[in-house]
Amino acid sequence: MRIVSLLPAATDIVAELGLAARLVGRTHECDWPAEAVAGVPVVTRADLDQETLSSREISDAVGGSAHSGSSLYTLDTEALGALRPDVLLTQDLCDVCAVSYARVSRAVRLLDAEARVLSLEPRTLADVLENLVTVGELLGVRAAAERRRGELTDRLDAVRAAVAGRARPGTVAVEWLDPLWPAGHWVPEQITAAGGDPLLAGPGEHTGPMTWDAVRAAAPEVLLVLPCGFPPERTLRETELLTGLPGWEELPAVRAGRVWVLDGPAYFNRPGPRVVRGAEVLAQLLHGERVGAPMTADEARPFPPPARRA
Repeated sequence: MRIVSLLPAATDIVAELGLAARLVGRTHECDWPAEAVAGVPVVTRADLDQETLSSREISDAVGGSAHSGSSLYTLDTEALGALRPDVLLTQDLCDVCAVSYARVSRAVRLLDAEARVLSLEPRTLADVLENLVTVGELLGVRAAAERRRGELTDRLDAVRAAVAGRARPGTVAVEWLDPLWPAGHWVPEQITAAGGDPLLAGPGEHTGPMTWDAVRAAAPEVLLVLPCGFPPERTLRETELLTGLPGWEELPAVRAGRVWVLDGPAYFNRPGPRVVRGAEVLAQLLHGERVGAPMTADEARPFPPPARRA
């Protein structure tokens, strides 16, 4: 079976199921596991240079929304056709973050191909784990997928058990910096599992922009900064978008030194199996409880203080 993944989370799932060797095509953002995907042909490209554009410029370019408007991706239909896939994995949850189901379906029709197109649209942690089984069944490894879902569920249960009975700090997760945008969908559940109280977004919620006044009014005790698609190094280039806001230093999370920059693409933005590791990381941040491997600086690091003016 020849698989093309047009969604980084789907690539994660394929790898989690031990089927990375069947991948014949991927997006330019499918980067895990690195050794397994490095030689897989890329069939998309970015229309915007996210390395040089600011968060505001990126937002404006895609229509002012982190979840709707024009996509950041262009699909190379010629390359796709040459790969002769049996299965195409895509999504219809976010019009910006990946190639949509509608666009892929049109491409398959134009190519007169017979590939099966599967769209993944998870909104909750349960949905994310269920996608493992959905993909596993399509790829002929349902039993293995069910076992893996059980193992991941056990890890989430271990996180919940480790923080049971602890005080739950009010927590805001930010998935875009300009405009400010709260992380919804499965992220509030990750926070809850790790012993926090998610503020400004609920489980499964498809969020919208928020004002800085809303953040100040929520008075979070913990602030998680995990912009969609930005690794920590990229996020750290725009810290002034937060530190320059009025009342930043009075925010309870800032006063307590509980503002963190996390690897959003790896553990929070993408609805793949690694969201479970995201919950484990949060348990260490919120309560100092180690569940699983020790947290690393690549996964989370303290938010730097504002630069002192001369």
